[in-house]
This record gives sequence, C-alpha cells and structure tokens, in this order.
Amino acid sequence: MFDFIVFDLGGVLVELTGVPTMLAWTRNKYDVEALWEKWLHSPAVRAFETGRSTPDQFAEELIKEMNLPVAKHEFIDRLIHWPRGLFPGVPQLLDKLGANYELACFSNSNKLHWPILMHDMGLETKFSYQFGSHLIGKVKPDKEAFDYVIKQLNCDPASVLFLDDNIINVKSALKNGMVAYRVQGPQEIERVLEQTGIFKPKVA
Repeated sequence: MFDFIVFDLGGVLVELTGVPTMLAWTRNKYDVEALWEKWLHSPAVRAFETGRSTPDQFAEELIKEMNLPVAKHEFIDRLIHWPRGLFPGVPQLLDKLGANYELACFSNSNKLHWPILMHDMGLETKFSYQFGSHLIGKVKPDKEAFDYVIKQLNCDPASVLFLDDNIINVKSALKNGMVAYRVQGPQEIERVLEQTGIFKPKVA
C-alpha cells in the first residue's frame, strides 16, 4: 500500500522537553495547541528553522516576540537540551520497518538539534532520506515543504504514510495527498501500523 513511511522526529520518535518549558516561560498563556500555532507561525522560529538565523539571533528575536522572562544564554542552554532522547523501542521499530519499506524523516529542526538527533541518537543510519527544515530551507506545515519532499521521493503522495505529533502538520500532509496520522511515541505508531495493515494486529 505504501512505498515510503515518513516520520516527524520530535514527539514521535524523540522525547522533547520544549513544550512544557515554553508553557512555563509564557506563564501558561497558551494551551498546547495554541502554543504550537504560535510557534509554527512565529517569524523568529521560521527564520531559525529554515537556516536563515543563528542561535543567538533566534534567542533574541523569540524572547522579544513572545515576551519571555529568560536571558538569551539561558534560553540557548535550555534549547540545546530539548531533545531528551529516543522513546523506548524506537531503534528496533525502525529496523523492523526498514526491512520492508523506504523510511524518511521530515522534521522542522535547526543547526543545534540536528547533530544531536542524527549523530548522538543514531537516527542518521535509520533513514534513506533525511529532510531537516534548516537544510532544505522549508518548514512544515507549508505546502511547498511537502511538495519538496514528494518531489525528492519521486513518488505518488498517496504512496506515503506520514506520521507527526502535530495536527496542523497532519492536516497539511492530508491536503497534499499523503496518508497522514497524528501519533506520539512507538505505541501510537504501532497502532497506526496495525490500522493501515503494515503490522498484523496483536492477538490478546
């Protein structure tokens, strides 16, 4: 049914600490969905995650933009540690899928997090295609970002299963013709894989 399985990283395969940190810094002004909406449309975030600004510039601009009660050096220090680690079972899950499917990652990322994700956590060996927003100069949920990925994969969008933890990105993927689901962690991923027929349902 699918030629490719494309994964977001943060919140799907990688545990993050960024959302609770940002909720605290914004004094719980937003709920999680509203915070994501704000983040994805932030000029500071978009510049940083398309590789057009430095970490120092990003920190200064976002602190000002969102009126965050934190100094630049502390912001950057906390930002570096947002990716906490892989969810349990992720390497084994990817190895199992990689035996039968072409795997890709498509993540809004930046020059601080990407080496941690790819090298330190070992994800670079798990994917045939790696689309980091700061490397391709395009971010989710923009249509042009999904168009770019489809063009690089050289496939019918309907042959792509896309998994992301953000409903905004999932809706954009669906509009671009992909089969897309919102998931968080390996258990939810496996549930979708069973639902789509990639994995056989577990017998109770």
